[in-house]
Amino acid sequence: MKIKYVGIAFIASFVLHLHSVAQQATSSTLITNVQVIDGTGAAQVKAAVRIKGDQIIQVGNLHPTKGEQIIDGKGMVLAPGFIDAHSHHLSDLQRNPSGLSTSNQGITTIVIGQDGEGYPMDSLAKDMHQKPIVANVASYTGHSSLREEVMGDKNLFRHATQEEVDKMKTILASELNKGSLGMSTGLEYEQAFYSSRDEVLQLAKVAAAAHTRYISHIRSEDVTMADALDEIIQIGKITKMPVQISHIKLAKKSDWNTASSILNQLEKARAEGVQITADIYPYTFWNSTLRVLFPARDYTNMSSAQLAVTQLFDPTESYIVQFAPHPSYVGKTLSAIAIERKESNAQTLINLVAIAADFKEKNPDYKGSVEAIAAKSMNETDVAKFIAWPYAVICSDGNAGGHPRGYGSFTRVLGKYVRDEKIINLPTAIHKMTGQTAEYLGIKDRGLIAVGKKADMVLFNPFTVIDNASITNSKALSTGIEMVWVNGELIYQDHKATGKRPGVLIKR
Repeated sequence: MKIKYVGIAFIASFVLHLHSVAQQATSSTLITNVQVIDGTGAAQVKAAVRIKGDQIIQVGNLHPTKGEQIIDGKGMVLAPGFIDAHSHHLSDLQRNPSGLSTSNQGITTIVIGQDGEGYPMDSLAKDMHQKPIVANVASYTGHSSLREEVMGDKNLFRHATQEEVDKMKTILASELNKGSLGMSTGLEYEQAFYSSRDEVLQLAKVAAAAHTRYISHIRSEDVTMADALDEIIQIGKITKMPVQISHIKLAKKSDWNTASSILNQLEKARAEGVQITADIYPYTFWNSTLRVLFPARDYTNMSSAQLAVTQLFDPTESYIVQFAPHPSYVGKTLSAIAIERKESNAQTLINLVAIAADFKEKNPDYKGSVEAIAAKSMNETDVAKFIAWPYAVICSDGNAGGHPRGYGSFTRVLGKYVRDEKIINLPTAIHKMTGQTAEYLGIKDRGLIAVGKKADMVLFNPFTVIDNASITNSKALSTGIEMVWVNGELIYQDHKATGKRPGVLIKR
């Protein structure tokens, strides 16, 4: 009997130990002494937030329970994790598990598959499973990727045949069924530039039939912008699905200070039932290929090059951020390179495009961008008006390095446009980074601090938050982001990564 008694006691003790371990594994965390901005646009409220596992389970005047972790927010703002409505960060997060490019600015979800370039949903799911990352990922299906798969990447400079369009429609429908958010286009880029309006509309109708969305880097942000805006408005009108303009901007000097006119056009379309919105990053310069500076794709035309250097960007404030043929050009303005080469700005632009094309032809296995420029082509007045538009949400359009937007977009909005310039107030800015973005994407379980939502959150100091990244130091960490959680796990604290990688693939 004694032996049996000892055995039972041991088992009972072991069961209690397991119960204690299980309790610790599922114990809650209480974040106290915070100003909660919940992502709805409502004003901040002093409260506490309790999370358990990957969910928010209580919000309000809460008191600690036995055994739970307590985090003192020290009176700072607790907001939903920021959702980057237009991102290119995936490759960086895969290469760099620390995830500083996103987490240092409070981003907890990135939305990829932008500008017409996408990833198959099955591949994304496999990659996320095999190599987890710090942020959540949601994706569109790219129109250019569909064209490349069906037409071949060497055969894109023409209209697609109806047979090719039908094949694209089949692939798109399958991807949407697997959880893609919708279809994206990059109509200003060569892979899609030669597509017809009808091709794009036919594919958009497939996305609409699946009750998804359409997002577009429109055909022009400068010379033929009026026609480009008409195209996306017509897609929204005909398909009756939500349509979004990627990184809205006025990139032609003679069009500066006409943001109000553009917004009036969009408001008119909304009044007619078109669900049109936009995303925007808070900078006056973009990052792309040199080739987009030739709207007619006539890369040797001196008149077009002259138009580019006088109307489409400022060569004295535009920096080469990637140039594989001559790495020494990186970090220099195009104007400085022109002086170095003893050429005019226009001639240098033509020559750099030609040099890059020759390099690409001779190095077909080269990985990554052969050339890229951070080009100054917008003004602050227009950027501020686009940010303030009620139907614009915030994005980075960024990756790590080159353009500072990859490390500083969201903190720049909070510091420069909210606190310093008072373009919008703080609850509105948070709404544009969280709840409003989630609504536009069709994401139901994130974007708000509310019971039952996923515990993606950011704690920041509204008095100090600011971006520090620049062209010359594009990876400088932001100030003021104190803690970031993804799916209930702390991924960033004290300007350092914690090593956690709890990001999940978000499907429609």
